[in-house]
Amino acid sequence: MNVPLDLPPLTSDESVHSQLLVDRIRDEIERCGGWLSFERFMEMALYEPGLGYYSAGARKLGASGDFVTAPEISPLFSRCLARQCAQVLAELNGGDILELGAGSGAMAADILLELAALKRLPNRYLILEVSADLRERQQNTLQARVPELLSRVTWLDALPDQLVGLVLANEVLDALPVQRFVIRGDQVNASGVTWQLGKLDWSEIRADPDLTAAVRSIEEYVGRALPDGYSSEINLRLNPWFGGIARALQRGVMLFIDYGLPRGQYYGVERNTGTLLCHFRHRFHDDALLNVGIQDIGAWVDFTAVASVAVDRGCDVLGYNTQAHFLIGCGIETLLADLAHRGLESRLQVGKQAMVLILPGEMGERFKVIALGKKWQQALIGFSVRDMAAAL
Repeated sequence: MNVPLDLPPLTSDESVHSQLLVDRIRDEIERCGGWLSFERFMEMALYEPGLGYYSAGARKLGASGDFVTAPEISPLFSRCLARQCAQVLAELNGGDILELGAGSGAMAADILLELAALKRLPNRYLILEVSADLRERQQNTLQARVPELLSRVTWLDALPDQLVGLVLANEVLDALPVQRFVIRGDQVNASGVTWQLGKLDWSEIRADPDLTAAVRSIEEYVGRALPDGYSSEINLRLNPWFGGIARALQRGVMLFIDYGLPRGQYYGVERNTGTLLCHFRHRFHDDALLNVGIQDIGAWVDFTAVASVAVDRGCDVLGYNTQAHFLIGCGIETLLADLAHRGLESRLQVGKQAMVLILPGEMGERFKVIALGKKWQQALIGFSVRDMAAAL
């Protein structure tokens, strides 16, 4: 991707924090014989206890953080999502909602408010959150905004058993650790991290059989060999990760929203440096070895892989769509029309927020929604305007 860098300097506290994590990663590199897979590096950078980006206490979301997600941009996003939830809960005559990684808690609050207005509240709203500081922030948000509904909310440390209802995950898949690979002639190399000249550096070794087989499978799918020097990412942990969720859900619908593409586009010849994306104070770049533990690291989602894993785990693909068409199917235009009584300034502000959610040049086309189900037959409203599942 080679995104130009224009990053603000770290504070002294951030520099100390980052160096502590770099030291721990250096120890892990030595323990592993001098080379660390990118998958393991990304896992430590994001989730190392007490030091990783999602495990430490830095503010991540919103204007004072590193990036803004759709629920932070406008309640319209969560209200539309709530309407899809209402359809599922009505068909099930009740049920629970499980949100994976609930961010600031804004989405949970807006979904609960909309479902209360629709008289379709879930029995329980469950939140599985790995970040202690985000969990505290979520609790504060919900206490401030929906105190009367807080009794329905439960925070979990592990996936629940026998879930009937919905699983929601907004910008979760992109934060799962991935492998990086590089094509060198007719050989697949694994791109990883080493310690050179007193700092972290990139290094390649011959890929192991699992990674090699996965890359050859991609080439078979796209119908061509990937060219020399081609580099990208692949998530080899997706199957076991999704398997736990599939086992937890007995009946209902899973909705995953994230930036990504079908496999044919994901591994297009023009995307030859991969999809890795790092966020730091609302700037983005592709150097994951900078600001370790202080910046977010993500990779675009291969939605064909998500669909394939779901089918392998006994689930059905219920729909695949752009975020824009999903929100339109869920009634964003109706919600906007209902705001006609507001003053001009308020309407303009809400309209501007809606444009960010649905315009192709903003989030509307980059972000996709995939619906997966177990023991579910009914068509979902979010895919009533358009369904691109055939592209998977």
